[in-house]
Amino acid sequence: MSEATERPGPGPGREPDPDAWERACAEDLAAENARRRAAGGPGEQPGSAAEELRKLVEAVADKVSSFQLPLAGAAAQGAVREIVEQAKAAALPVIERNPEVFDHLASAGSELLAAYRAAVTRQEARWTRDEPAHEPPAPREGEAKSGGSERIDLD
Repeated sequence: MSEATERPGPGPGREPDPDAWERACAEDLAAENARRRAAGGPGEQPGSAAEELRKLVEAVADKVSSFQLPLAGAAAQGAVREIVEQAKAAALPVIERNPEVFDHLASAGSELLAAYRAAVTRQEARWTRDEPAHEPPAPREGEAKSGGSERIDLD
């Protein structure tokens, strides 16, 4: 079918719906999320960072809500459950609207961890070979030595 026959115009006397695209996208996103939740189960592969964060928020909220505090009364436990539900209601929409942000944050964290491991591995190799660390250059005449800080050589 051609594009014109698949999506006919608004027709005579009808205005186009300005929110149709937004609603269609929201429906598609909700259907995809429902499909992913239904497909999930034990032993599944880890999903995106946003999906994993959503699962973590829900698991923590469920666990905190299930605590039975012997010294707290029913009102205190109800207040804790209410706070947990409010936090969950605030966090989940942010995660759903911005999944790519959490993927980028996870990638950045992985890169930082790799850089840290490389620096530590190199320094450990120097220590085991008893190599002296590179000394920073002595301050020039007239320059005050910086107090309280030390140069850390990552090379």
